Amino acid sequence: MPETSPLDTHRPFYQCVRCGNCCRWPGDINITAAEAAAIAAFLGIPEQDFIQNHTRLNANRTGLSIVDKPDGSCLFLEGVNTCLIQPVKPAQCSGFPNEWNFPGWRDQCEAVEV
Repeated sequence: MPETSPLDTHRPFYQCVRCGNCCRWPGDINITAAEAAAIAAFLGIPEQDFIQNHTRLNANRTGLSIVDKPDGSCLFLEGVNTCLIQPVKPAQCSGFPNEWNFPGWRDQCEAVEV
């Protein structure tokens, strides 16, 4: 019997088209300590400065979340759907919609089924 990979499932797999809609949804962008360190290093700022100026306590008070812009979009979303931290973006961002999603996400996300 051939081995299967985690992607060999009966559910569709989606490819991001960088529409930026998920970067504009309300809610927490949770980050781990390792992700905070990686983002700070990528931005060239001390980790403590990043934590103090770019994060907040998440809604369930169990960890850190990236601060939103006043319009509710991600702090690191710029221009035409450009992620300023793309190479080190949090797993929550890079895993959507294949590793996690929520009811109704297809109404907003332009990812294509592959």
